[in-house]
Amino acid sequence: MNKINDWVDMHAHFTPPTTTEAREAQWRQLRDTHLLAPEPHHWQPETTLATMDRLGIATQMLSPALPVDAPLPQLRAWNDYGAQLVADHPGRFGLLAVLPTDDPDAALAEIARGDTETHPDGYMLFTRRAGVPLGDPRLAPMWEELDRRSAVLFVHPSPVPPAFRQTAVLVEFPFETTRTVVDLLYTGFFRRYPRLTVVLAHCGGALPALSGRLGLLGAEEYVFNPLGLTADDIRTDLAKLYLDTAAAGTDANLAAAVTMVPRDHIVYGADAGVPCSNENNMKRNIDALRNSHVLTPQEVDALGHRAFDLFPAAAQRHRDAVAAAD
Repeated sequence: MNKINDWVDMHAHFTPPTTTEAREAQWRQLRDTHLLAPEPHHWQPETTLATMDRLGIATQMLSPALPVDAPLPQLRAWNDYGAQLVADHPGRFGLLAVLPTDDPDAALAEIARGDTETHPDGYMLFTRRAGVPLGDPRLAPMWEELDRRSAVLFVHPSPVPPAFRQTAVLVEFPFETTRTVVDLLYTGFFRRYPRLTVVLAHCGGALPALSGRLGLLGAEEYVFNPLGLTADDIRTDLAKLYLDTAAAGTDANLAAAVTMVPRDHIVYGADAGVPCSNENNMKRNIDALRNSHVLTPQEVDALGHRAFDLFPAAAQRHRDAVAAAD
């Protein structure tokens, strides 16, 4: 294992074994939406581990690269496969199980199933599933159970139709995250569920850059604000969030991030395991972090290990694996 970084990656995806035909079909579908990957994407644990070693990534917290509206049996099967990956490589992988957030009863059942079958370290939630956003009031029983468990949640944008001719990954994903968090903010979500730890993909999308605008204008009398949040309330609630650095390790991203959240709320993420990421752009992201003028070298190294603080069971598995190898 490469000891240069020995980091833990908060934002990494997996795909169960697929056929050549299925990968080809997905590739053509993505190209139709202007995501112009040069070849079909093929996720394999062996090649993933080799890439991790070259980049100095000790552990990845894996979440399913699942089609957002996949039926419940497929969602459960993907979570099962993720659990098997952790069982096969306990020091290298953790699992963020995806929840069916369009159906609160199914979500509660999947959480309960984790106690006996999948044993996830945390949960991934798409910003919307089957048209149901995370702010839908019907999801309250799910949030209450997750809050009771002091769960760590990884919020990932759902695919949305691209604007103009650019892939949605470039601009639409960041704004999908932003819209979702602002909706949650004004419902009082972050006050109602104080034991949750919420990590936003891609450094929160456009949210950090807009957080100053929310602080200045978000409590104005013309804003729909049923709970009467003050400007201080808004700033306080946004500061509770964690942000990963997936495709966002540049100083432009980090400068905005540290105006919204404490510096110890930034966590390393690579967005590994999807067609828009590869070893070259993941390395460029790490290099941008290493060369940051916004964060000190000590702060960068700390964010590289921070996910272990959020997921102590994964950290212990990593320590056990290192001890066994010595």
